[in-house]
Amino acid sequence: MSALEYINAHRERFLDEWASLIRIQSVSCQPEHKADMTRCAERWRELLLAAGCQRADILPSAGNPFVYGEYHYPSSAPSSVPTVLVYAHYDVMPVEPLDAWHSDPWKPSIRKGRLYARGADDDKGQAMIQAKAFEYLVQEGLMQCNVKFIFEGEEEIGSPSLAAFLEDHKELLKADIILVSDTSMIGKQTPSITTGLRGLAYWEIEVDGPNRDLHSGHFGGAVKNPVNALCEILAQVVDKDGRITIPGFYDDVLPIPAEERAMIAQIPFSQKDYNAAIDVDEVFGETGYSTLERNSCRPSFDVCGIWGGYTGEGSKTVLPSKAFAKVSCRLVANQDHEKISAAFVEYVQALAPKGVRVKVKPMHGGQGYVCPIDIPAYKAAEKGFEIAFGKRPLAARRGGSIPIIADFERILGCKTILMGFGLEQNAIHSPNESMDLEVWEKGIVAVSEFYKAYCQFPNK
Repeated sequence: MSALEYINAHRERFLDEWASLIRIQSVSCQPEHKADMTRCAERWRELLLAAGCQRADILPSAGNPFVYGEYHYPSSAPSSVPTVLVYAHYDVMPVEPLDAWHSDPWKPSIRKGRLYARGADDDKGQAMIQAKAFEYLVQEGLMQCNVKFIFEGEEEIGSPSLAAFLEDHKELLKADIILVSDTSMIGKQTPSITTGLRGLAYWEIEVDGPNRDLHSGHFGGAVKNPVNALCEILAQVVDKDGRITIPGFYDDVLPIPAEERAMIAQIPFSQKDYNAAIDVDEVFGETGYSTLERNSCRPSFDVCGIWGGYTGEGSKTVLPSKAFAKVSCRLVANQDHEKISAAFVEYVQALAPKGVRVKVKPMHGGQGYVCPIDIPAYKAAEKGFEIAFGKRPLAARRGGSIPIIADFERILGCKTILMGFGLEQNAIHSPNESMDLEVWEKGIVAVSEFYKAYCQFPNK
């Protein structure tokens, strides 16, 4: 039977199994839910075995446990059969504020074609898309790949245990391609595949001046003001054309391929509506690029916070002794966040005016990621979306950062295909998180068709 026929025949069970996961309050950032993390991992183990995995285990880590499952396709030539590694996470964000929810976040509620609950999309709903596509293919005798699953319980707190786990289990997790459903599409009527994510570098700057706050009348004009000095430094990091001035910053930045720029141009977008939505008269960015290119395919620099001196009610005429800022760069694929971080520290020190002392503290960072759109796995995903949604998906880079995707490539040595089915209105991380059930079912079809197409490609 077809994937849709299989879904129709098993819909109530699918929804019950999805609900059984949602009812487990697997909030990784709250210590009181520690036992729920293990319960959720155990439930996923049961579901993977029931779906057709020949093995499913709970594997310990420095933090919450991992769930590992595997299916080996019977073949007389095992080395010729590709292996797909499916990644997902079973932890979720807190539900507060509770009074903003229209229904109990731990009891799934279906209204107007959407399932509402914490984890409905991120990532229990999307992980179920992967599990049910796998079940359909195995139970119907259509699966022709080896499949491995690795589900973690710490994604919402930055995956602190993942890199070490990958290093310790390289052989176990060996695969030809990694498949992830934890991203979004441009829209329900505009399917898309996320092909890139920006990296991140983050710093805190401290500017020290006099040994105490000074009277601005007695000392103003005679002593360098740390807040003024900090503003002078930051104002030089981006030029009038939106280019970042850190020496060597663009050395490793790759141009956007013409084919990808053509796809970005097809994304439905109104500059007027964009400006109105955030209440700005004009946008600003790197000359020569559109807004959608700037916020996804090009690097950026931003001051995330700045403070110093007196900021309370009323006035206090002081020349502050210290000033601080938190700043970040979004990076693009091929830029190394550690290299950029070191270059920024050196640059700020060089810009520091006399009369103040400047300290730059690197905070955290992560690598960007880009997936070529000409590899067999991407072509297979593209075909899956086209069959499920009735139109070719657009390739779309995203401006955010998911450092674990770069970890996969660095440690396991293979690319990741981001077959995400979320929508903006799904409100992940917010009250009333939901999943469009029609999109959810089409997601199962798309992933099923991915496997069918991928297994037919030579030299996968």
